Amino acid sequence: MARDLLHEIVREALIKDGWTITHDPYRMDAYDPRWLIDFGAEKIIAAERGSEKIAVEAKSFLEISFANEFHKVLGQYLNYLSGLKRLEPDRKLFIAIPEKVYKEEFERIGIKNSVQDYNVKILIFDEKFKEITSWKP
Repeated sequence: MARDLLHEIVREALIKDGWTITHDPYRMDAYDPRWLIDFGAEKIIAAERGSEKIAVEAKSFLEISFANEFHKVLGQYLNYLSGLKRLEPDRKLFIAIPEKVYKEEFERIGIKNSVQDYNVKILIFDEKFKEITSWKP
């Protein structure tokens, strides 16, 4: 698996936010094809509620064509979501996106509509400070 350039930054941001990295990568070995998501993580919420589980795919969006890369990322997200739905339906899937990319590209109407229509969950992070700045569920 080729790791995204921002893999370690997202990992550190998740840890700073109180998440325990349980999988790096999160392997869907019981699925065909055997997809790999960058991370699996858990965060203890409260003893009576158990833990919240997520899977995170980090994306830097460095291709020349944002539209082309967004098409690929959306397809990847939907495929991973389909696998998680069958293997571990209580684990939420997020795409980790740099804050600058989110501000520049994800406020455009076509992108906003696709994110909304497909209920794409997004984790926005600051590359410099290695922190999560926002969750878009």
